[in-house]
Amino acid sequence: MRAPKPKETDLYLPVKTLLEGQGYTVKGEIGAADIVAVRGDEDPVVVELKTGFSLSLFHQGIERQAITDQVYIAVPRGTGRAFLKAIAANTSLCRRLGLGLMTVRLKDGLVEVHADPAPYRPRKSNIKKARLLKEFARRTGDPNSGGATRQGLMTAYRQDALRCARILAELGPTKAALVAKASGVDRARALMADNHYGWFERVATGIYGLCDKGSEALVFHGDPDSPAEIADPGDTPN
Repeated sequence: MRAPKPKETDLYLPVKTLLEGQGYTVKGEIGAADIVAVRGDEDPVVVELKTGFSLSLFHQGIERQAITDQVYIAVPRGTGRAFLKAIAANTSLCRRLGLGLMTVRLKDGLVEVHADPAPYRPRKSNIKKARLLKEFARRTGDPNSGGATRQGLMTAYRQDALRCARILAELGPTKAALVAKASGVDRARALMADNHYGWFERVATGIYGLCDKGSEALVFHGDPDSPAEIADPGDTPN
């Protein structure tokens, strides 16, 4: 038999018990708040209860920040990989929003605090920033429409592959060093050896030729160094 669906009221007593153990006086349904906890002259703690993550839960949490900075959201604790993934993603979101996050294990009332309310201080990644700017600098023109599906996007890597393919289409099987020089693609040898798109074939040591799939890609994409309009997001490039 399937377990009954949890109710918001099932979360109340475990959260109340946790807060009372920390010296708070706790009451439910005060104004618009599900739980309000008060301890001395400190800012009150507000907890919003929901049976699962939802956009409305985060909206409610943000609204309660007009009352106090000490706002938590609480949901039942689930099981399985999907729930663990949801916890990780929503803990990150709560930190960005300055919200706290609790989960309640209903079988025994265990409350786990995954995040406390605090001002968000984003940590910048110099590696990700450098990678982004490198791709921006290497990309020729603006061949993609912003918001298009990631599949088939024209990246700097794909543009370099097209340059190599163009040289092979003109010269036939060619030494990698000559392809690199003629195309201006320093990484031509590694690119053709990796053959990520299946456009190239090694016909002898250090010599590469163009496959039919590569020829089709040249027809579809055209010259990456010539002005072109942004590709239709509905296209399905090879």
